[in-house]
Amino acid sequence: MDEQKELTESETLELVKIRKEKLSSLVEAGKNPFEITTFDRTATTKEIKENFEKFENQTAVVAGRLMSKRIMGKASFAHIMDGDGKLQGYFSRDDLGESEYADFKKLDIGDIIGIEGFIFKTKTEEISIHAKKVTLLAKSLLPLPEKFHGLKDPDQRFRRRYVDLIVNPEVKEVFVKRSKIISTIREVLDKKGFIEVETPVLNTLAGGANARPFITHHNTLDIDMYMRIATELHLKRCIVGGFEKVYELGRQFRNEGMDTRHNPEFTTIELYQAYADYHDMMDITEELFTAAANKVCGGLDINYQGQQISLKRPWERLTMVEAVKKYTGLDFEKGNLKELIKKANDMGLDMPSDTSWGNALYKAFDTFVEEKLTGPVFITDYPVEVSPLAKKKKDDKRLTERFEFFLFASEGGNAFSELNDPIDQRARFEQQMLNKAKGDEEAQPYDEDFCNALEYGMPPTGGLGIGIDRMVMFLADSASIRDVLLFPTMKPLKEARGKDSDNKTEEGADVKSEPEKIDFSKVEIEPLFKEFVDFETFSKSDFRAVKVLACEAVPKSKKLLKFTLDDGSGESRTILSGIHEYYEPEELVGKTCIAIVNLPPRAMMGIDSCGMLISAVHSEEGKTKLHLLMVDNRIPAGAKLY
Repeated sequence: MDEQKELTESETLELVKIRKEKLSSLVEAGKNPFEITTFDRTATTKEIKENFEKFENQTAVVAGRLMSKRIMGKASFAHIMDGDGKLQGYFSRDDLGESEYADFKKLDIGDIIGIEGFIFKTKTEEISIHAKKVTLLAKSLLPLPEKFHGLKDPDQRFRRRYVDLIVNPEVKEVFVKRSKIISTIREVLDKKGFIEVETPVLNTLAGGANARPFITHHNTLDIDMYMRIATELHLKRCIVGGFEKVYELGRQFRNEGMDTRHNPEFTTIELYQAYADYHDMMDITEELFTAAANKVCGGLDINYQGQQISLKRPWERLTMVEAVKKYTGLDFEKGNLKELIKKANDMGLDMPSDTSWGNALYKAFDTFVEEKLTGPVFITDYPVEVSPLAKKKKDDKRLTERFEFFLFASEGGNAFSELNDPIDQRARFEQQMLNKAKGDEEAQPYDEDFCNALEYGMPPTGGLGIGIDRMVMFLADSASIRDVLLFPTMKPLKEARGKDSDNKTEEGADVKSEPEKIDFSKVEIEPLFKEFVDFETFSKSDFRAVKVLACEAVPKSKKLLKFTLDDGSGESRTILSGIHEYYEPEELVGKTCIAIVNLPPRAMMGIDSCGMLISAVHSEEGKTKLHLLMVDNRIPAGAKLY
């Protein structure tokens, strides 16, 4: 049977049964491969291919996964794959003997085998190993597809990364590059005299960034603790304590939305240098990126999703005021604030007339400018309102010595001339607490111990934070953060086995499950409309079944999800819906929903939303509850509702 095709479920079950029977036969014959504890190989596939002259006609021992097999009577060819690549093997009955050759023919694609033999080239000049002995090292019980169906379904690729890595060498290469990027960063910083330190992952306060933390509980101390959202405040304590150059490369955790650029746990590099400022941090940023690009891309011209830029130094540097003026025409240096707010609102913002100068500047930049920054470019001098840990500029107290750098319209890192004035720091923490009282869940807590540390004296310091995952995305040309995380966070799926077990007794008899009892006693609904709508008006509303082809969070929005839908017309439809608080994008892909499709396009965050998805909304104990209306997947796209 040809296993290198996408198998049906019944075919897969039959193959698994056959493979398990083969394993049982091996065990009965005293050849259980899982009892083997080690295998002494003498070379890898890469070593043999790169040094053929050395290995030619010499005996070698290799090991790897059987990836293909061609039985040709008394002789056969096969390919094995190890951690470095593939190597062809030649197997003949005359060399192996009838019994061992028969065992070889029973091997399955995916089995782990060892081969002892001599190295040669075939008539077609392919470097190969002429097998003298074959050892089964591990039996594969599940068949490998030729092209894992996860390639068509990204969700499955990420859930079963181990299969993705086996059948797609280019996927593995991304993680090889990731490792090289991280080692290059460490190498650069170590040479510059930085010391790598480790700070707590569990904290009693979640500070150092504006983000929502994960909360856990310490049973012995009987206190809630927070997974760290940043390493900043502990690393600054190290500077206070006398370390002059420190960095930490590690995981951060933020209990926020997931999309192509965000995962709840992610990796950053944060570094701090005494007697330095944000200009020094720009130089280090350029040095880290250029060193990593040379290492994994072979140069400074990089291509990302069809766009090409050069990382050659120096990178462009613009103040935020300059960037907003360049890309929008809004002049926050000389313009009247109320007029600027009105012009920005006319362009699509919705700012109150009493918005502060700094918040207005930042919102204009965030909404209109960032998406235009192909880069590489440093955007400097951020408003103090959005920079609670950065030092104010001497010549304009509305601004701070802070920058973010951008590549391909995406922010790649953040840096400050660090605030070391304890009095100013206390005032900013107090403002953060006021923001929290007004409902800002991401406002930073008041860290009294950190303020105490600053009161002992912290030298002028430059600090830099870079998102490693996004850096790898740029340099490995990966569209999604999940492509550069070996095992990204995924919503658990209830397996069929678990579903079956829910409705069976210990003896295995089916038990009819009781319908779930739902308490609606605390539900509040909006009053029904008293005004009637005539049938002619109602009939003009075109309700259709739509299939969710793709779903992602809208950048810069905490509420909006962008749906790409099949409405049966043959062309994809885009609809934006403010339901991110209730659903993660990944769980909606593949669902069948209901939408009104004949509403006029409405611009939302610069994207035309062509229609409206239907949801059911009610209140319960003062909280709004929302359920996106999802129907049977057997309903085809475009089916009209009456």
